[in-house]
This record gives sequence, structure tokens and C-alpha cells, in this order.
Amino acid sequence: MDNRIRLHNVDFDDFIKTVEKCKGDVYLETADGDVLNLKSKLCQMLGISTILANTEISEATVRCANIDDETLLFRFNLYGEKPQD
Repeated sequence: MDNRIRLHNVDFDDFIKTVEKCKGDVYLETADGDVLNLKSKLCQMLGISTILANTEISEATVRCANIDDETLLFRFNLYGEKPQD
């Protein structure tokens, strides 16, 4: 089973806020083969600025270590649902 979520035109700020609500590791995989653990603030600060030039993710894949996180990010990607505080 492929547990990856394809992202298209996602607002990065809202996406990171959603990732911060995840319980496990969340990996962003780009078409260029880069893999970033988005739970790491270092990866968010250093990697994202060079891989993603603007504030929207035009196309990438997300892989989650936790099935609940996958559901959360799937609903964010498909419906624009943001997690409740």
C-alpha cells in the first residue's frame, strides 16, 4: 500500500501549521528526489527555502509515519481542513 499523499498548490504556512499537529514524522518528497522531515525545524528553515522558491507547494509528495497524521494531511490537502487547537 502506498501511503503517500500528493500535494498540489498548497499554502505552505497552513501546511506547516497542520504538520505541527501531527504525532509522528512527516516527510516531504520532491520531484527532484529531496526528502525532508518536516517535523524538524531545521529542515523547515533550511531546506524549504531552497527547494520551494515561493509560498505554495506546486507539487510534492508527503509520507507519514503515523496513519492518523496521514488522515489529517489528506483532509487538509483535499478539503482545506485545518486542525482544531
